[in-house]
Amino acid sequence: MKIALVSFEVYPFAKVGGLADVAGSLPKYLRKLGEEIFIVMPYHKKIKENAEKFGIKLVKSGIVLDKIQGAPKIDVFSCKLPETDIDVYFVGSDSYFNTDKIYPGEELESKNAIIFSNAVFEIIKSLNLKVDVIHSNDWQSGLVPVYLKAMYDRERIFENTATVYTIHNLGYQGVFQANLLEFSGLHWDLFTMDRLEFYGKLNFMKGGIIFSDVTNTVSATYAKEIQTKEFGNKLEGVLAQKASIGSLFGIVNGIDYEEFNPETDNRITKNFTLSGPDDEKGFEDKYVNKLALQKEFNLDSGKDKFLTGAISRLFVQKGVDLLVEAMESALEFAPDIQLVVLGTGDKEYEEKLSDLEKKYPGRVSVNLKFDINMAQRIYAGVDAFLMPSRYEPCGLGQLIAMRYATVPIVRFTGGLADTVKEYSIETKEGNGFGFFEYDPKGLMDSISKALNIFRNNKIHWKQVVYNAYSTDSSWEKSANEYVKIYKKAIEDRRR
Repeated sequence: MKIALVSFEVYPFAKVGGLADVAGSLPKYLRKLGEEIFIVMPYHKKIKENAEKFGIKLVKSGIVLDKIQGAPKIDVFSCKLPETDIDVYFVGSDSYFNTDKIYPGEELESKNAIIFSNAVFEIIKSLNLKVDVIHSNDWQSGLVPVYLKAMYDRERIFENTATVYTIHNLGYQGVFQANLLEFSGLHWDLFTMDRLEFYGKLNFMKGGIIFSDVTNTVSATYAKEIQTKEFGNKLEGVLAQKASIGSLFGIVNGIDYEEFNPETDNRITKNFTLSGPDDEKGFEDKYVNKLALQKEFNLDSGKDKFLTGAISRLFVQKGVDLLVEAMESALEFAPDIQLVVLGTGDKEYEEKLSDLEKKYPGRVSVNLKFDINMAQRIYAGVDAFLMPSRYEPCGLGQLIAMRYATVPIVRFTGGLADTVKEYSIETKEGNGFGFFEYDPKGLMDSISKALNIFRNNKIHWKQVVYNAYSTDSSWEKSANEYVKIYKKAIEDRRR
């Protein structure tokens, strides 16, 4: 198959969230399976800087797109995804993608998404790249399936092209004023309840779901949750309809095991590997990272301290309200608990976490920023990683933490429920701890259970650590699942 993967952000060129990691990793594993694939993304202002930092040479392709509806001349740049033979094409426009922020605000974001989605087809035409599947991601490329069915499928090069649309987070749908349809060049007959209309507005994600041949999201549990009123964000009916015809799937994300490898990662203090729960050297090497982290963040030093960590956007979706309340209790009643936090977000949570740091010097460190190297040191150095999310389509933090022999403590929702299993002393199975009801008591109980084993039963603690470390979170299995839905999309399209 020949696949075009379309994403607004791709690591290492531009990254805001987990979408970039997925879009930068999945193509490598599809290529290993023998599939042909290339990537299309916008030429954000940040890309030139990142390309220079990573030693990537960008080439102006000579292609000029001057027929995009509502847009000035568009230049196309290209390069290879680092350490691969995968082509990456960038849609460039000084008028639309030349901002410091990748997501610069509603008005410009909406027009950027329209121009980008339209440009995908013009690039494919200009390069004569006859593709079997166009795989678009999240609301920013939600109009790609719409453009194909409404404007391009009568062109010979696209007559057999199928579309797969991935929802990474249903909470962000791309909902805009209806008059934006004029700018898009799409016909007003698409503005109906069973197509793009959404409570009087235009919904890009709804278009992606309805017009794609196959829709998927990033975990099996989340695919079920979003068909309910609680998690469906007013699209539960559309998604249930998609599921009823067998065209809604859940495929859990993986992580790039070359990028995240405790044996070779030069961002952590001490490289390590664990051959089993009795590997004393491996555990000692892991502890070197813990002691270094305590020193870096001015925390009281000691292997016997229960060092917990959170790397997160500090928003309610991530359960930061639970984290603050549960840790206030834990720090008061358990003097051996420590907490390190990395991230930014709502001022309310930034201030509450900063207050904890002031109240518990030597036990709490709050770092209101994002630093990828610091993040790696936290993943490798803490004993337990906290993810009490209100909802979580997949989550990458728990996967990275386990890769670095760190035990996840999570709320069992979405991808967290699919990837973390409660540890059992009786069977010695399970790779973490968790709770179901969204309340601080559930998080506190899970922390207490983990702490009790950490304090009083080192044999079982080392077992759960090893179980987490040996969990397979690589892309191999998931890439094979994507191949299956690509083939289904092609079959459905050509039926």
